Amino acid sequence: GGHTLILSVVLSTVPPSQTEESPEDKPPEQSDGDKGNDLSISDIVDLQETGFTVRIQPPGTESFELQVSGQLLVAELHQVLMEHEVTCHRTCFSLQLGGTALDSLTELRSIQGIQDGALIKVVEDSYSVRDARLHLRHVRDLLRSLDPADAFNGVNCSSLSYLTFYTRGNKGNVAPSLPPHIGAFLSVILPPEYILPGCKDRLLTPLQPVRDDWKPLQCLRVLTMSSWNPPPGNRKMHGDLMYLNALTMEDKELNITSSTRGFYLNQSTAFNFNPKPAVPTILCHSLVELLNQVSPAFRKTFSALQKKRVQQHPYERIATPFQVFTWIAHQGDHSLDCVRAEETHTSRMGQDEHTAGQSRDWNEELQGCRELPRISLQERLHRERSVFKTNSDFVEAATRGAVAVIDGNVMPLNPGEAPHMQMFIWNNLFFSLGFDISDHYGPIGGNSAAHAAATCDLRGAQAHSSVDTEGLHTLGTAVVDYRGIRVIAQTIVPGLLEKNQEESVVYGSNDYGKTVFTHPRFLELLDKTSKPLRIQRHHVLDHSDSPVELCSGIETKGILGNDGRPYILDLLRTFPPDLNFQNPVTEERREVPEVCQSFGYPRQHRHSLASLRPELIEAFVQHRYELYVKMVSQELVQLEEEQREEPGAGGAADVPDMGERSKGRRTAVGILSFHPTHSATYIFTFVESQRRDVTVKACEAVGSVSDSCFDICFNPDVCSPGVRFPSECVAEVQRQRLLLWDAAAFLLSSQIPALKDCLNHAAVPMDGATLTSALHQRGVNVRYLGTLLSELEKMEERGRLSHMQRLSVSEIIIRSAKHIFRTFLQDVEPAAFSAAVSHFLNCLLSSSSCCPDSGSDELLSRRRSRRRRSHGSRVALLTDSVWARLTRSELWGRIRAEAGDYYHYAVDRCVESIDDVIEKHGLQRISLLREIAIKTGIQVQMREYAFESRHRPVFGEEDVVNMFPVVRHLKPTATDATRLVMQAQVAIQQGLLKDGYELISQALTLFSSVCGVLHEDVCMCLRLLGRISYIMGEYADALSHQEKAVMSSERLQGIDHPQTIQDYTHLALYCFASGRPSTSLQLLYRARYLTLLVIGEDHPQVAQLDSMLGLVLHGLMEYELSLKFLQNALTLTSKYHSATSLKHAHSHHLLAAVYESKGEFRLALQHEKEAYSIYKSQVGEDHDSTRESSEYLKSLTQQAVILQKAINHIYSNTPSACIPPPKFPTPSLPTILQQLNLTCGIILIPLSAKEIADLRIELQEKEEEGVLYERSWGNSVCHSEKILKNMCADYPAR
Repeated sequence: GGHTLILSVVLSTVPPSQTEESPEDKPPEQSDGDKGNDLSISDIVDLQETGFTVRIQPPGTESFELQVSGQLLVAELHQVLMEHEVTCHRTCFSLQLGGTALDSLTELRSIQGIQDGALIKVVEDSYSVRDARLHLRHVRDLLRSLDPADAFNGVNCSSLSYLTFYTRGNKGNVAPSLPPHIGAFLSVILPPEYILPGCKDRLLTPLQPVRDDWKPLQCLRVLTMSSWNPPPGNRKMHGDLMYLNALTMEDKELNITSSTRGFYLNQSTAFNFNPKPAVPTILCHSLVELLNQVSPAFRKTFSALQKKRVQQHPYERIATPFQVFTWIAHQGDHSLDCVRAEETHTSRMGQDEHTAGQSRDWNEELQGCRELPRISLQERLHRERSVFKTNSDFVEAATRGAVAVIDGNVMPLNPGEAPHMQMFIWNNLFFSLGFDISDHYGPIGGNSAAHAAATCDLRGAQAHSSVDTEGLHTLGTAVVDYRGIRVIAQTIVPGLLEKNQEESVVYGSNDYGKTVFTHPRFLELLDKTSKPLRIQRHHVLDHSDSPVELCSGIETKGILGNDGRPYILDLLRTFPPDLNFQNPVTEERREVPEVCQSFGYPRQHRHSLASLRPELIEAFVQHRYELYVKMVSQELVQLEEEQREEPGAGGAADVPDMGERSKGRRTAVGILSFHPTHSATYIFTFVESQRRDVTVKACEAVGSVSDSCFDICFNPDVCSPGVRFPSECVAEVQRQRLLLWDAAAFLLSSQIPALKDCLNHAAVPMDGATLTSALHQRGVNVRYLGTLLSELEKMEERGRLSHMQRLSVSEIIIRSAKHIFRTFLQDVEPAAFSAAVSHFLNCLLSSSSCCPDSGSDELLSRRRSRRRRSHGSRVALLTDSVWARLTRSELWGRIRAEAGDYYHYAVDRCVESIDDVIEKHGLQRISLLREIAIKTGIQVQMREYAFESRHRPVFGEEDVVNMFPVVRHLKPTATDATRLVMQAQVAIQQGLLKDGYELISQALTLFSSVCGVLHEDVCMCLRLLGRISYIMGEYADALSHQEKAVMSSERLQGIDHPQTIQDYTHLALYCFASGRPSTSLQLLYRARYLTLLVIGEDHPQVAQLDSMLGLVLHGLMEYELSLKFLQNALTLTSKYHSATSLKHAHSHHLLAAVYESKGEFRLALQHEKEAYSIYKSQVGEDHDSTRESSEYLKSLTQQAVILQKAINHIYSNTPSACIPPPKFPTPSLPTILQQLNLTCGIILIPLSAKEIADLRIELQEKEEEGVLYERSWGNSVCHSEKILKNMCADYPAR
């Protein structure tokens, strides 16, 4: 049910200006006109506009209207009705239009006779056992729909969202009739103690506040399967499917028969079977209707539950496409849930419930989806939607299977072998473990290589499926880490299990190049993927020393399945190897570039699968292309000048020949056209050959594989062990090695220093995940963290990057701990999991040294004596195991060794324990706990942990609530939509905001149509739409888009993910602009609390939050509080933006304004003078900011003089003429908003003069249309320009 509410969003994304058309005006065939991959806008407008209203007629109640989208499938409409308030209790029905049943797989708009206002009837169908089970499950889901237990337990694609907890409570507090500035002051919510600046307590309980609307409403005491199941043969003949027991809130016991016609009460009791209907006979088609009739309490509570359920925002209810796990949870009561108990029990250990016992052919489904046609936009959308849906079902099944395998619930194919060598088949999926079976990975690093190979293969599969070559098939793949073991789940190639794998490989090598095969069909297909993936076609020698041509790494195997499809497997060498990390280091020193040597590379690595990231390859190729263009154009300019000096001479014979020769070549020759003054063509020929020489020379210099045009690609096999090349290729292979070294050097010399753009805070990582993605965006692998740290330490401005340093140290420690935790867990017996995990967390994070660094001894002796009394001493104690001997100092020693070994980060000698690291780098234990839990899948109990306690361990066994799988999988998306987003970004950069808005709205429609509404890409579109609406002054739109974005972030990334914090911050700004300052305040409090939890107070993000909090509180006249936050912001700005930055000047100015409102003019003057001197030195005296500051200083001085006079007058006791009392200015909300915009850098896209002119024209047009009315901050162009100038000055690097 992950995509049930696609329609609601597809409709809500229609921009208000577009009129809805009924499909008759525009037959759907039109959209198939674009046969290429070009996107025509009309297609998407078609998509957005084929929304219409239908009437739904359920049996026995009134009909109701429903707005639907034309491309909704009938099956999806079925899902929508199962969610709808009126029809939610029905599951077993078909839909009819004009007496004809609708086929579940057709789109609504292609149904004959459907139009606006068409009446669709809901017709009750008869049940089968499967339908009855699904009905029961659905009723159970309805009864538990408000209960967050599923989200805490990480099941049913449920996850947490708390936004409405902060926004709903305040919707009613500003009466619409009041002007916003009056309503705002009615309620100022004071911040809780634990988020105030300087507070050291990091509380956990506010992370998941208790919500009244989540208090479960109990409709029934018990609903379970009866012991009389299954029905005997004679009752099957009467249509009995199964029997249920229910206990109502009135304590009445019900025995219910589920039959093909519906549900009725029978006369059985617990010990007496009497299947005859009870008198009076009530037969209802749905279980809810029956319970409504027999239990008044059920009817009352169920309708209350429905009301609450419908009040929830759809984004809080819809299932996410992939399961999200939360690292901390309330220890809930384990409720009696017999339906689920029954399901788990009967579903053959968790096979797909929906198909009760029939397993799905995953491979056929996935490959079938990929083979769907993809010519028109409609076809592509249908194809991508099918791929996305099947992939998310596959990931769910793979995760469940992997957990079942590790829990020991699946029988291995080879039970006689050692546990780590076993393989499994479950639900038509193949599972293997990430260990080196039969020394297959011996030559490249054994178990470490086997572990890494799984993720490399997944990355390769992702790359190939993104290129999406028609006719080439990859396996469905997911990698699941659970309880210290890596499980690889794959779909099964038809026929592969019957044959020996060696026999079925027709391309590639299964033994590191001893035998190598090639196949024309694979060469042709792989040739198409090799260009976008930059893989070079090359020859290698096989066992008989004859050359074999390949178009991929040698380990990539091609197999022809029994279904006739060509499959490629083992894509671990899709990306070129990283020569900085080798195993073993075999490099001749002379070919290692000096850059790499200066950093201490090449270094020994655990396996030889270290490869360069695709982002790095792109950056490197781009860099080389710029060099190439520069070289060619310089040489050509030189040629041109030489030509000018030589006189021309004639002859026309060579002209046609030249034309032939220059045909079909992509050179940069076009940079200079031939000079028309030379009539003689022989010079033309001569020049042309010189130009060709220029190109050849440039190609050679940049390492291009072609000498006639720029083309860089890599040979993935140059460093593979056991691969031999033909003698004529030796020179080419050597060139390829040097090219790889150039790429490795480029990473060190260009990409790692590029991380300094964190200095202008363009990227502000806040935790391990965001740090990793900042590295990955620049093509830097996480194994370079040690190098990054040593670079940071050499920087002059390292204080400004101390947050990066802190994060990197924390990441190295947590990742090293994760590596150790993996092997630690492999020795733990199942009964001891919570004890072992809590012991490991204690060794890592506890500061108690009272016990001998293991679980406290007295506990042992107490437990021992109790055991001895009851069982004698036969029972082996859990705590006598290997894992219990781990001590704090031993763990620290191993982390230290791992950090040096893997990340090449040397911890200082003087650092003797993790406490010292925490002390030295200012880390937070609570943040470390969050990181390790997220990375390893631990779920801890929600309570306050006393990390500082020296006398007892922090974690007890009860604190480890659960262990979740950590899943990596393929991420299919909507290609057309991605293209639209790129076009939109270009438009926005040119200042064409409206065009950008339109394009992103269309992308949103396509993404929603493919991935459903809860998806990262949809969320990104909502965020962008919110931002553009805000910049264009459409605050209500901005608010509604951003609210959805926040909920999506919470549901998809997690309630404490940095992206969620960022989204909360922007929502707070839009709330303030819409006249809801107290909601804005609540959201900022939440954002600050989450930031403190994730990273602590010493971070540039906190500076921005505190400036915003200070401003909003200033606007609400809470001056003392405002000063607290603004002073903290000032301290942080001077640390992270330097004391001479414009940000720092702005901080001073904000403080001056609050002091002015308080009437403390001396302090106000002091801060504004600081601001003025920064402006003067940074942007000069003529700059607007400097002038404004100077004006403000004059006005402050005048006010100070007036105040002084008034005071003197009072003290002099002279009854002379009355001096007017000084006015203390109260802040105006428009001014506050203007300052908030400056703080957030929102409108503040650095624009060129031309772009500002464009913007001015667009704003004038809007003004003429009467759309642009004076919003609260006077949206005048000069104002925007001022802000833009300030921002440009502050962010020159963007």
